[in-house]
Amino acid sequence: MAPSLPPPLSSAVFICISFLALMISPSAALTCSSQTFTHNQVYSNCLDLPYLSSYLHFSYDSSNTTLSIAFIATPSKSGGWIAWAINPKATGMAGSQSLVGYKNSTTGAVQVHTYDVSSYSSIVAKDLSFEVWDKTAESRRDGSLAIFAKIKVPADLAASGKINQVWQVGPSVGTDGRLVTHVYAGANLKSKGTLDLKSGQSSTSSGGDERLKKKNIHGILNAVSWGILFPLGAMIARYIRTFESADPAWFYLHAFCQVSAYAIGVAGWGTGLKLGSESPGITYSTHRNIGIALFVLATVQIFALFIRPKKDHKYRFYWNVYHHSFGYAILVLGIFNVFKGINILKPEDKWKTAYMIVIIALGGISLLLEAITWVFVLKRKSRKSTKPYDGYNNGQS
Repeated sequence: MAPSLPPPLSSAVFICISFLALMISPSAALTCSSQTFTHNQVYSNCLDLPYLSSYLHFSYDSSNTTLSIAFIATPSKSGGWIAWAINPKATGMAGSQSLVGYKNSTTGAVQVHTYDVSSYSSIVAKDLSFEVWDKTAESRRDGSLAIFAKIKVPADLAASGKINQVWQVGPSVGTDGRLVTHVYAGANLKSKGTLDLKSGQSSTSSGGDERLKKKNIHGILNAVSWGILFPLGAMIARYIRTFESADPAWFYLHAFCQVSAYAIGVAGWGTGLKLGSESPGITYSTHRNIGIALFVLATVQIFALFIRPKKDHKYRFYWNVYHHSFGYAILVLGIFNVFKGINILKPEDKWKTAYMIVIIALGGISLLLEAITWVFVLKRKSRKSTKPYDGYNNGQS
C-alpha cells in the first residue's frame, strides 16, 4: 500500500494547488486560434509556444522567401520588453537576429527595434543580417504586446525550409534603449526551437532542458556538500567529542562527513566549471570566486588528516589553530555561497525555504548542544576540583 501524506500536509498541498489554479491568468489560458489583431491581419499558421505564455502567427511565401510574423507575449514586468528572433547559425540566443518590442517610456507607444545578439554580453541595437520591413507593434488589452514584421529569409535557410527561432521576455528597458537582462533560469532558458516554414510546425530544442538539468545537479551537489555535510561534520567535532565515551567514534564520524562532503563538493565544483565554460558571456564572479576559494580551503583541510600531530605533540596547538580556522571559514563561505547559487538559479521558492529550514534546524541544534556541552564540561571540572586528595596525590607514599 502506498504511503499517504499526513492530514495537515495533505491539506496544505490541496490549498496550494487550489491557489495556483485560481491564480492562472486568463491570457495564459488563451490559444493562438482565438487571438485577433487591431488591423485584422490574417496568417496561415499559428502556434502556442511552449514557454513564457507566448504565441506566434506566421505566413510563408516560398516564391519570394518572405516570412510574415506576429509574435505575442507579456513582458516579465510592467514596462518590460518582448523579443522574437531568428538565429541563422545556432539554436540559442547567442548569434540571433532579434525583433524587440517595448513601450516608449515617454509616449507610451509600443515600438519595435532590431538587435544583433552577437554574444551574451553584446546585445546591440542595429540592422539585422537579413532584410526586415513593415515593423510595427501594438499593446493588447490583456497587458501583452504584439510585434509584426516581414522578413526576407536568407537563401540557405529558405532552401532547408527550417529556421531556428528564439523568443524571450524581459523586465525593463533603460533610458538609452539598453535591454535589462532577463533571468537565466527555467522557461527563459527553454524558449527556443526549430520552426518548419513549410509544415507550419515547431519543435522545441532540448538544449535548455539539458542546461537546466546540469544547473540543478550543480546546485544539489553543492547544497548537500558545502551547505549541509560540512556543517554537520563540524558539529560532530565540536559537540560529540565532549563526551569521553564517544572517543574515538566522534573522530571517525567527523572524518567521514568531511571526506564525503569534499568528494561531493568537488563533483559540484566540476559541474560549475563545465557550466562556466559553456557560457562564456555569463559570469557570476562572486559565486565563482567563492567556489574556487572553497575548493582550495577544503583541499588543504583534507590534507590535515595526514599531518595531524598526536595530542601531546608540541605542534598540536598550531595544527588546531589552522584546522579550526580553515574549518570555520569553509562553514561560513559554504552556506553563503549556497544562497548565492539559489539566487542565481532562481528555483521555486519551496527549495530555498527547505534549505533555510535545514540551516535553521542545524543552528538551533548547535545552540542546544552548546548549552548542554558547557554544562557538562563545567560539572566535570567541578567534580575534579572537589575530589579529595589521597596519599599519592599529596606527595606521600
